[in-house]
Amino acid sequence: MAAVRPWNAFTAVEAEVRAVVTGPRWPELPEPARAHQIASRALVTADGDRWLFAAHARWHLHDPAGGRWHPAPPPRHLPARRVRHAAAALPADLVPRGPDFAAEPGSTQAFVGPDVPDRLCGHIRELLRANCGKSEPEYPLTAFGEIFAADVPSTVAAVWGTIMWCAYAPAFDGNERLLTAFGEFLRRPLPGDEWVRWLPAPPLADLVHLVAERQRAGHPRAALRLTALIADTAQFLLADARFRPRALALLTMTEPALQQPGLDDHLLDDQALRSAWLARCPPRLARALLRDTDPEAHLAHTVYDLLEALAHTPDPARAAAAHLADLSDSRGLLPGRLDHRLRRAYDDLHRAGLTSTSAAERTQPDGFPIRPPASRHATGTGPYAVLGEGGDRGRVAAVLGAAYAVGLAWSRVSGARVPERGFAGAAALVRRLIHERDDEPPLNH
Repeated sequence: MAAVRPWNAFTAVEAEVRAVVTGPRWPELPEPARAHQIASRALVTADGDRWLFAAHARWHLHDPAGGRWHPAPPPRHLPARRVRHAAAALPADLVPRGPDFAAEPGSTQAFVGPDVPDRLCGHIRELLRANCGKSEPEYPLTAFGEIFAADVPSTVAAVWGTIMWCAYAPAFDGNERLLTAFGEFLRRPLPGDEWVRWLPAPPLADLVHLVAERQRAGHPRAALRLTALIADTAQFLLADARFRPRALALLTMTEPALQQPGLDDHLLDDQALRSAWLARCPPRLARALLRDTDPEAHLAHTVYDLLEALAHTPDPARAAAAHLADLSDSRGLLPGRLDHRLRRAYDDLHRAGLTSTSAAERTQPDGFPIRPPASRHATGTGPYAVLGEGGDRGRVAAVLGAAYAVGLAWSRVSGARVPERGFAGAAALVRRLIHERDDEPPLNH
C-alpha cells in the first residue's frame, strides 16, 4: 500500500485556490467576491506570519512593518492555521486575474553545468550560416554594437538578441556551443572570466529597434525578415526550459506580423512598435514580460525564485540574504524592497559589514572572489550556507541562475553596475559546476 502524504495546510489551500481561480465561474465573479475567495483562505504560522496564495499562482507574505504583501515561498514544513483576512484590505494586484494561473513553467538554471541541447545549438548554427552573409548596408548593425564588429549584419544581432532576451539568466559556460557559434562576429571578448560569461539581459527595446529602424528607413521587407529571424530563433529556444517562457511570449508578439505582412509597417517609432508587440502577448504570459513592463515586480519575483531554489537549505531566507548582500546598494534602497524575514537576515550581514560586496570586488588570478575564512558563501552547514550537503548539480545550477537573475533585476531597478566577473556568491557556485557539464536538458526548478 502506497504511503499517504501527511496533510499540509499550505498544500491544501493552494489546491483550493487553484480550483477556484481556474474554474468556470471565476471570470464572472465581481472583484469583491474574488478578493473574498482569496482573503478567506489566509494562513498564519506560529510566529505570526500571514500568508496568501494569490496573484501569479504564488504565495505572498504580509509585512507587519509596512503592510505590504511580498511574493515569497511559504515554510511548508511549519504548521499553519486558517484565518480570515479583510478582503477590502487586499491590494487589487494581489487578486488573481485567472490567466496568471496558467503561466508557462520554466527553469531558473544557469547555462553552466547542464548544457544547451545539441539539436538546439545545431538549429542556431544553421540560422547563422543562412543569414550571416546578408548585406551590411541592407541590414546595418543598429543595436548590440557593444557585442559585434561594425561590419556584422543585424541579422546576426537579431539571433543573438533573441537568445539573450529569452534566457532567464544569461550566465553561460565559456565553452557553451551556443556562444561559440558567434565567435567570429564578436567585437571583443565577452564579459566574464575563464570559466563563465556573465552576459547582460537586453531590453525588448533593443530587438524592437532592429526592426523599427528598417521600417523608418523605408525597407519593410528587411524589417519583416528580421522579425522572422527573431521568431525562428524563439521557436528553436522553446526546446530548453531556461528559454521557454520568454520565447513563447516573443512568438506571440512577432507571429501576427508574419501572418499579416504589412501589419506593422506604419509603426515607425520604436515605442509604438514595442507597445504593439506587448499588447499582443496573452495575459497568461505576462510574468515573462515583467522585466520590461514592471522592473520592480520582476525583482520581487526573481527574489521569490531564489528563495525557491534555496528551499533545500536549512534557512532559505538567510541563504538568500547572502546573495542579496552581493548587490551594490550605496543608497540603502534594497532593504525596503524585502519582506521582513529577508530584511532581518540582510540587516545581520549589513551590521557585520558584509553587504554591497560587488561595489569593491577583488578577485584572485583564477577569477574567483577572495573570501574571508568565515565566508557567508561557504558550501558547508553554517548559518549562511548557500548549499547543504545534499545540493546536487541541478540545484546548484538553479541557485546560480536565480542569484544572477536577481543581480540583473536589481541593476535594472537601481542602476547599479553588474560586475564583469559576476556577483561573488554566484561566482563561488561555479566551482561546483564547471567540471560537470553534460548534454541533458535542464530540469524545471
